[in-house]
Amino acid sequence: MTSMTSQQADPAPIVACTISRDVQNFDLLIEDMELLLGERWGDLGFQDALPFLNQPDASQIEFVAVAVDSQDEADIALLGGIIAGAQEHGIKVVLIAEDVSPAALHQLLRQGADEFIPYPLPEGELAAAVERLRKPPAPVATFPTESDEPVKLKKGGDGVLIAVQSLCGGSGASTLAVNLAYELVANGKDKDHRVCLIDFGLQFGSVATYLDLPRREAVLELLSDTESMDGDSFAQALVSYEDKMQVFTSPPDVLPLDMITPADVQRILDVARDHFDYVVVDMPSTLVQWTETVLTEAQLYFAMIELDMRSAQNTLRLKRTLQAEDLPFDKIRFALNRAPRFTDLQGKSRVKRMADSLGIALDLQLPDGGKPVLQACDHGVPLANHAPKNPLRKEIVKLAQQLNAIGEDGAEAA
Repeated sequence: MTSMTSQQADPAPIVACTISRDVQNFDLLIEDMELLLGERWGDLGFQDALPFLNQPDASQIEFVAVAVDSQDEADIALLGGIIAGAQEHGIKVVLIAEDVSPAALHQLLRQGADEFIPYPLPEGELAAAVERLRKPPAPVATFPTESDEPVKLKKGGDGVLIAVQSLCGGSGASTLAVNLAYELVANGKDKDHRVCLIDFGLQFGSVATYLDLPRREAVLELLSDTESMDGDSFAQALVSYEDKMQVFTSPPDVLPLDMITPADVQRILDVARDHFDYVVVDMPSTLVQWTETVLTEAQLYFAMIELDMRSAQNTLRLKRTLQAEDLPFDKIRFALNRAPRFTDLQGKSRVKRMADSLGIALDLQLPDGGKPVLQACDHGVPLANHAPKNPLRKEIVKLAQQLNAIGEDGAEAA
């Protein structure tokens, strides 16, 4: 390592540098930099970074690795300026963060960091990130516009309707809906299932964010006039994700939940089920007049809860409401997110007491996937692409395989 504040001549050209409050706090980064570059890298403090980047010597720098932790969040404006300054000089930026809040991380990424790696560094990840930086930029992906050829659909589907609803904020309903839809495609025996993911969160639906998809004006047009909707107009409102599944995102603008009626929802579900094998619906957390429509039509209706008092109280309130209206409460399958680990006997006991006191079954228990889940959502990719070995992803794969097996056995019997 070479000190970048020193102007002594060095026979080995410096092609990269770390920028941190104290690089000794990131020993794994030092090891990876030495393994990757030998002596051809240097180190800068936050205060020295911008002055150096403005010097002619910086023209030889290929990339900088900006390493931050929770103590650096007070200097978020300075860090953002460093990243922006590097981008202005054509220098690639690898952001390495440890215990940084999502808001701070999001702000730094928006300044233009080319790569993000969590710390401690996964083995070989820095080398892989640098390799990606050195590749020529791939052609920019273009999303469908209103004038583009719409998604082509074919009839003959008998779609299984699966709905997911949160009973408390942040319980992971949208995360389950997005990843379950993706795994239903990837884990079928024939790998040819047609899956449609519908976001009925008309106000703050996040499916488009979790898959990095545009929200299209055609969605609002379709919702405004479902009576004239057919397969072609429905296809026009869809966005394809990796050519694997079709997504009906929430509209670009915030809409009142009562803008659509039960009849509107019924028409959308009928068209979707006529063209797809699976229709996964991400429901708003609020109960609306058309919730009954989805609940009645769905083969599976997941209600996401957590092991806390608010979930218990909301479950009890939901149970009373549905039973008072003579609606099929027994159809709801409760899913416990961030469930205790197998070895957490005390936590397992709490789960059993909660289920017994509420009179419900908690057969589906999803483990806490940790920070990679939030990172996948922020980056707009499914867990299968971002963290394939994540424990939450493994449980969702098991669920998708079970559903596919039931569907395939039913098709063979027919």
